[in-house]
Amino acid sequence: MGKPLQAVDNSHFVAFPDLGLSPVALHIWRFDLRWYSLAYLAGIFIGYWYVLKLLKQPGAPMARRHADDLVFYAALGIILGGRLGYVLFYNLGEYLRHPIEIVKLWDGGMSFHGGVIGTSLGIFYFAWKQKLNWLRIHDYVACCVPFGLFFGRLANFINQELWGAATTVPWAVRFVEATPFGPMLGPPRHPSQLYEAFLEGVVLFCILAWMFWKTKARYEPGKLVGTFLFFYGCFRFGVEFIREPDSQLRQFAEATHLHMGQWLSLPMILGGLYLILTSAKRRVRVEPIAGTESVA
Repeated sequence: MGKPLQAVDNSHFVAFPDLGLSPVALHIWRFDLRWYSLAYLAGIFIGYWYVLKLLKQPGAPMARRHADDLVFYAALGIILGGRLGYVLFYNLGEYLRHPIEIVKLWDGGMSFHGGVIGTSLGIFYFAWKQKLNWLRIHDYVACCVPFGLFFGRLANFINQELWGAATTVPWAVRFVEATPFGPMLGPPRHPSQLYEAFLEGVVLFCILAWMFWKTKARYEPGKLVGTFLFFYGCFRFGVEFIREPDSQLRQFAEATHLHMGQWLSLPMILGGLYLILTSAKRRVRVEPIAGTESVA
């Protein structure tokens, strides 16, 4: 058996304070602009830029004039769904005791799974209002989501939250953790936020970009969003094994043998697989929308 973790010399591991990172990107008088907020803004604006590039390609499900409304409803769904999802899935009891804390988005606490639900509801409403194909719009939006995931996970790292389990790998990081004696450096941990930034951001973007630009996937409604759901669910499910569960859900994880994030990812994996396997049946001629080209 290897040496017990608590017996390992922790002095040579990277300590987070040594990285010189602060959750606050800019302080102006009494206003703090946090990296967490910038991550959401960057994800939304870069996603908007990218969806405009996608819409220029033949067979787009909507015209350029629809993009502004789409981004508005999607962003609203991300923020409201993400926050309410965190409240419901991760810390309902605490927020029921202190409901005013629900509106303090700047303190963090967003659920990606809740954001997915909120964004989907926003897209459903937008597609119904504009009489567009809701599933094909999901395909295009799914291609843009990895930007937000990448920046969001980097912000999690800077915020020193959602860290990994204790480990002795050479790249482990020691985060500042709350203890009965005050904030102190904890044991070396997996920087799981960076693992997720790479898998959910870089790798997932590359998979979807290759499918969109090099295959006919965008002409099979549900294939791209199904691929997103499947791979995100698999990546999240796997990383959770080396990620520390939320403190308020530690007993839940011990009782069910899976983290909350893993339970919430299972429907994504199954739903994504279903959309992928049935997408060929939905392949139909893509008719032109004003401002777009037609593709057979």
